[in-house]
Amino acid sequence: MSWLLIAIFAMLALAGIPLAVSLGLAAVFVLYIYGFSLSIVPQAMYTSMNTFILVAVPLFILAGNLMERGGMSERIFDFASSIVGRWRGGVGHVNVVASTIFGGISGSSVADVASLGPLEIKAMTERGYPKPYAASLVMVTSTLASMIPPSILLIVAAATAQESVAAALAGGLGPGIMLAALFMLANYIISVRRGYGEVMSFGLRQSIRMFLVAIPALVTPVVILTGIFGGFITPTEAAGVAVVYTAFVSALFYGDLRWNDLPGILIRTARTSGTILLIAMSASIATYVFTVDGLPAQVSSGLLAISENPVVIMLMIGVILVVLGMFMDIIAAIFLLVPILTPAAVMVGIDPIHFLVFLVMALALGLTTPPVGICLFAASYVSGISIERLTRETVPFYLTLVVQLLLVALIPVITLGPVNLFNL
Repeated sequence: MSWLLIAIFAMLALAGIPLAVSLGLAAVFVLYIYGFSLSIVPQAMYTSMNTFILVAVPLFILAGNLMERGGMSERIFDFASSIVGRWRGGVGHVNVVASTIFGGISGSSVADVASLGPLEIKAMTERGYPKPYAASLVMVTSTLASMIPPSILLIVAAATAQESVAAALAGGLGPGIMLAALFMLANYIISVRRGYGEVMSFGLRQSIRMFLVAIPALVTPVVILTGIFGGFITPTEAAGVAVVYTAFVSALFYGDLRWNDLPGILIRTARTSGTILLIAMSASIATYVFTVDGLPAQVSSGLLAISENPVVIMLMIGVILVVLGMFMDIIAAIFLLVPILTPAAVMVGIDPIHFLVFLVMALALGLTTPPVGICLFAASYVSGISIERLTRETVPFYLTLVVQLLLVALIPVITLGPVNLFNL
């Protein structure tokens, strides 16, 4: 039953039907063929939406859109410039630091490309970096938002697996910081070897001024993470705080947000959120079929038949996830794969939080690869560089992402250390 659903879903998706619709139609057809009551369909769809934690998703998307329009991203970029712009490969390092901070507020990779991308590409090209290289760095650093709390992808994955969202967000902190460091190392090596970029110089007074101007923007991730990890507020409440705070700072402190900007921001947020919820509803029907058919147990048995070593199992699953992430929308992949693979991973001795973080990381690589990488298309759009040229330029950073995946798979403490530190 499960394999028939997967086969029908693959055929419909290859025929060009949207993934959410393909998954829903395949699940309904299988239920009908096997004689199940179709009253299960609306029940499953309603249950999938009736989850308090998922309210955090549209709220963080809204916060990211407010930041994009409200001028906070420019202040973050200027502050990052004053910190790391004075090193070799400086503006590239600024790119990494700015994406790390921005990801800690918006939780969205696409928002990172759309908001910071044009600023970063312009600054890098003005200081001697080729435009294709600048665009490729913008694209790959946007994946930091998939790890750095409050990652929307980790929230969705944890909610789907019915695991602690706070623990999943803490689990992404170590890999996110490590990935930022690896990106900076790769950018430094490439800049030195190819002679890219000029070193930026900032006086003490200028650096202090940039820091003071950026303080209201920089406080946002501190408030969010302190509230969540300190147990003062839930992730959903933190998302609400992020919306109110970013709107206040953008409108009253920086003065870049106007009332007539709000309709467009709200419409864009509603479209993105609606797409995610549609995928969630379709995936809930498929999850019901998988559960009834015992697919997670079948997958577990199949993996154990190959190896009982958790690291080997995780690496095998990682290869599958990277390939699937290249062809599937990442949100759809999370809703579809988490209910199947998480029980199987736990059965072979892998910590569920460690696995969820690894799963999101592996799938997030697909954000930057053809044929469906949404960040790849966004970076191509804001830079004017072709998909083919951008992909070729990104090869060294693809290797960086693969190294990061291997390190996280082999060294669980990278993920679980912060979780244990915060007692989550």
